[in-house]
Formats: sequence, structure tokens, C-alpha cells
Amino acid sequence: MKSDVEELMPRLLPVESCDTEEYNSTEPPRNPQEYLRQVQREASLCPDVVVAQIDPKKLKKQSVNVSITGCLAAPQGFSPSLKWQQQQVSKFSEVRQSVNKHSQHWKSQFLDDNVVMPKMEDEDGWKRFCLGENVCLDIQLKEDDNVNPGLDYIKSTISAVLEYLINWFEERDFVPQLGRWLYALLACLEKPLLPEAHSLIRQLARRCSAVRANLESKDDERLSALNLMICIVARYFEQNDLADKE
Repeated sequence: MKSDVEELMPRLLPVESCDTEEYNSTEPPRNPQEYLRQVQREASLCPDVVVAQIDPKKLKKQSVNVSITGCLAAPQGFSPSLKWQQQQVSKFSEVRQSVNKHSQHWKSQFLDDNVVMPKMEDEDGWKRFCLGENVCLDIQLKEDDNVNPGLDYIKSTISAVLEYLINWFEERDFVPQLGRWLYALLACLEKPLLPEAHSLIRQLARRCSAVRANLESKDDERLSALNLMICIVARYFEQNDLADKE
């Protein structure tokens, strides 16, 4: 009787019935028909399901960090409307299209001689480059101090710089310089996201929600920027579980 698996498999090559008196399976096949009979017979002796015996001690230990936690809910009245979120996603999409359109032109441009770019692995250097020396080192400035907060040019691996700034943000408050750079980096982030970038933007949204949860007033100037970061991550990059609900 044929097995269920054999019944479902189409017969690609017709094989005539085997006469056991004329065909000896212990001898080498003498013609194509005998070869096909031998293959068929060997296949019929194989079990439908084979379970490999694996020694767990020989397996290398691997760890994958997957965060399933969502954003903190916004305080009452701090969450943006769905219409506002949709408008921001639309604007962000236009910015990304503009970035893609002009990317080749920007790649051909040269930096000024006085601009020294950090090396890609120089995390502290990138923090100072993007945020400025005073913000990076948490040096308080007077209101009348006119200091360049940071340079508005980037030429490095997007995900690496994004990671550096998010790491900085994990231990410090949200500042306008950070918001501008995060927005620009997200606009340059290519889809589909790499696993590293996927984890980073979720980390960013959660951090923004944590800072937002501690705001004391809806008039806080950081609120709109924090909502925008969460909106882009959740709505544009389709991390829907992190989205603010109306």
C-alpha cells in the first residue's frame, strides 16, 4: 500500500512493474528500467519523516535581543491627533523623496577645508560634530552666547551615527539640535530596514515616549518634537504597536 506522501507525489517517470524473479536488486542495474526500479525500491524503504539527532552541547550559544515593549502612553492631552500624525507622515515622505532625488548631487560636493569629519567608529567625535561641544558635554550657555550648536552636514554611515545620538539621548534630555539630526537621519534611512536600524528606531520612539511622560505642561516646547519622532517611527516605518492612539 502506498503511503500518503507517495500518493501526493506526481510520478515524473513511468516505471513498469517489477518481476522479482527476473530482477535481482542485489546486482547492479543492467539497463535504465532496472536503475529506475532500484531507485523506486530504495525510496519506498525510506521513512516519510526523519528526525535528526542533534547534540545540544555542540551547538553554539546565540543570543538575539528582541524588544517587544511599546511606548509609554502619553499623558492626558499630550497625544497628537490622528490627522496631525497623517500630515507629518506625508511631509516626511516628501522630504525623503527630495533626499533621494538629490542624493547623487550631494555626494559629488566637497566639504569646506575647515570641516574635519570624524571617523565612522568615533562615537564621541560624532556626538560633538552633530550636537556641538557645549551640548555634548552639557555645558550651560548664557542666553546671549552666540555659539554654533553643531554642523549641518553629514557624510557617514547613517545607522552608526543614529546609534551614537540615540545612545546620547538615553542618558540626557531632548534638545533641538538632537531633534534636527534625528529627523535628517531618519529621512536618509533606507527601507527595508536592516535589523539594527529596526531596533534603533524603536529604541528612539520608546525614549521619546518616556521623556514625554515626564513633561509637566502641554506648552513644553519639546512636546511637538517628541510626538513627531514617535509618529515617524510608528506611522511611516510601520511600527504600529508604538503609535499614539486617538
